[in-house]
Amino acid sequence: MRIIELTEETKDNLLEKLLKRSPNSYGQFEQTVNDIIAKVRERGDEALFEYTKEFDKCEINQQTIRVSRQEIEEAYEKVDSELIRVMKKSADNITRFHEKQLHNSWIVPEDNGTILGQKITPIAISGVYVPGGKAAYPSSVLMNVLPAKVAGVSRIIMTTPPGADGKVNPGTLVAADIAGVSEIYKVGGAQAIAAMAFGTESIPRVNKITGPGNIFVALAKKACFGFVSIDSIAGPSEILVLADETANPRFVAADLLSQAEHDEMASAILITTSKELAENVSDEVEQFTRQLSREEIIRKSLNNYGYILVAENMDQAIDAANEIASEHLEILTKNPYETMTKIKNAGAIFLGEYSSEPLGDYFAGPNHILPTNGTAKFFSPLNVDDFLKKTSIISYSRDALKEVHKDIDLFAEKEGLTAHANSIKVRFEAGEE
Repeated sequence: MRIIELTEETKDNLLEKLLKRSPNSYGQFEQTVNDIIAKVRERGDEALFEYTKEFDKCEINQQTIRVSRQEIEEAYEKVDSELIRVMKKSADNITRFHEKQLHNSWIVPEDNGTILGQKITPIAISGVYVPGGKAAYPSSVLMNVLPAKVAGVSRIIMTTPPGADGKVNPGTLVAADIAGVSEIYKVGGAQAIAAMAFGTESIPRVNKITGPGNIFVALAKKACFGFVSIDSIAGPSEILVLADETANPRFVAADLLSQAEHDEMASAILITTSKELAENVSDEVEQFTRQLSREEIIRKSLNNYGYILVAENMDQAIDAANEIASEHLEILTKNPYETMTKIKNAGAIFLGEYSSEPLGDYFAGPNHILPTNGTAKFFSPLNVDDFLKKTSIISYSRDALKEVHKDIDLFAEKEGLTAHANSIKVRFEAGEE
């Protein structure tokens, strides 16, 4: 891996390069995506069947578009029983973590006759997109579905592309069943997003769409936002390791590669105060890469977005980490908890040498659907709140309104909204005081 000195210039150059990976930078595909969405809105199922034949080389119809219970049972027979056991254990951990995020509705009456509150209601129906083929990740199924279940969403549908044989990845089906998906449909790509956003004869319109996908899926989610809520427009995976001289270089190298293997656009960055650690990590990365199954992808990822930045001190390193706002941030310092208190921007923080990033991907419980491309500065991980609506409650007695009605009249009049003011005034007309 390249080793460079951390300066304002190198940091700014790196940030500029990382931001170019955002789906917002791929406008050349937007017209194709918009055309797909328009055809699905206009022709419904017919368009879905045509796109599935074109892109997935599979013929489906209204009788076969939905995954049957028999297909799910067959999937259980194809998935290793130990993996099923681990998925169930992971699901329990994810559920327990997200249950702690639940809030209750509340209402507060005051002695003067005012009642204010907030009513919390789950959305009625959510949709999950799950990639197919080599990008099929059962762990993401659990992470997308279980927060919705905990929130109380009563109907959760899933779309995922079929193979040429008309089958869906068995691991995906088993994970969906464990998580409690209501319905699964064999549709992928931008057309699946359009189907969930606007509905077709077979697929219901949903309130929210979550889940990862390729650039066409990401752009379709962006185009449909407003007609439907979405989780985010996710970019490529990222890891940033913040380390000092106490860090184990083999651990650091292994953790960097855990994200570099995702795809050629993934970023893996080490920021350290130790030049010796930097050199040792670079050596370990090379040794590991030769042994790993996705060597070609890893090398392209590291060539594109792999960096080791050597900082003058930990404060400079932390400032850079906050500017980068990485999806995954590992802290491998002498006192990681103290370092963590200075971190403002990160999707998920992993503390100490035995809290490797894959722990969060698969098992610990916090969600691995995280903000990317610096959006951790203003976005949060997928959570229960994403599937809840908050409705305000307001009730004033006559006496309570009488106390403040002239203040409201003044505010409305100054904004030139006389009908607003009149709505209050009519309640206190002559003879009504």
